[in-house]
Amino acid sequence: MKLLGVELRRIELPLVAPFRTSFGTQTTRSTLLLRVVTDEAEGWGECPAMVDPVYSPEYLDGCVDVLRQFLLPALARREHLDATAVAPALAKYHGHRMAKGALEMAVLDAELRARGVPLSRELGAVRDRVPCGVSVGIMDSIPELLEAVGGYLDQGYRRIKLKIEPGWDVEPVRAVREHFGDEFPLQVDANTAYTLADARHLARLDPFDLLLIEQPLPEEQILAHAHLAKLIRTPVCLDESITSAQTAADAITLGACQIVNIKPARVGGYLEARRIHDLCAAHGIAVWRGGMLETGLGRAANVALAALPGFTLPGDTSASDRYYRTDITEPFVLQDGHLSVPSGPGLGVTPIPDALAAVTVGTEWVPL
Repeated sequence: MKLLGVELRRIELPLVAPFRTSFGTQTTRSTLLLRVVTDEAEGWGECPAMVDPVYSPEYLDGCVDVLRQFLLPALARREHLDATAVAPALAKYHGHRMAKGALEMAVLDAELRARGVPLSRELGAVRDRVPCGVSVGIMDSIPELLEAVGGYLDQGYRRIKLKIEPGWDVEPVRAVREHFGDEFPLQVDANTAYTLADARHLARLDPFDLLLIEQPLPEEQILAHAHLAKLIRTPVCLDESITSAQTAADAITLGACQIVNIKPARVGGYLEARRIHDLCAAHGIAVWRGGMLETGLGRAANVALAALPGFTLPGDTSASDRYYRTDITEPFVLQDGHLSVPSGPGLGVTPIPDALAAVTVGTEWVPL
């Protein structure tokens, strides 16, 4: 397969409600889509880096720049290209995993469309639908939080995740447990907002029977997470710290986590995500699929990945209407707390032209 050119498309999707985490509040999701054109098929990729480098070192303008200057020219030099060759071809360039992952995703989509193979089958999925959890942002008040959680439970979500930060942690969790009981899995996500000195405070979450606490400490502090795991009963899950199968292996060896959140964009693509899944399965570590407010393109790929056998916990896949009134693809709709895995070739979905045009703020064609 020969790469002929790539379209870089910036889009902006308004959120149905502000989404607040420990690192900021989003009201609009700005993201980057890639459309690769080959001599056999076209494919789509999504780069969910944020506008500012607050979740990770990557940011949207930087992704566009590194794609244009380095990553796309590196692939253009190859006479024959398949998805497994993308990561090796880009390995000389350090970091930029989200940009690399989006490019690999688009090439993989094109390759699988040409072969007539669904992404789920290529990755090794064993289910045709996956259970869905939902991520609930930091609210202005406890009553507002309880109303939001109640609405998601009524919709059928199988797991609730609460974003937390210092000053918004024990009391919100207590309120949710007291109001709704312990009949559903509940977890929290700190997005690196605490330090090891907060261990005694975080131990106050132990009585609430949480499924896990996600990324409580800064991403570089894997050893500190191992210490924290000995000081609290709530299982520690790593997110930002897991950037590759190698970092996952190191974290497991150190005892820094009992659970891993796999985000393909964060680790450089869906093929590396599958390697992390296989590694965790071999070591008895539970995994689940985290979300980054993806459009229907990224959501389709996420659902396909979450159908692999090692994904034993509900992920943050969520239905399209959790974040967007109108998606750029046919919407993913929650049915009995599950989303169906697309069965068509490649991602199994494509953008709806009018919907895509309505949210596009800029396009650039890069001939190769």
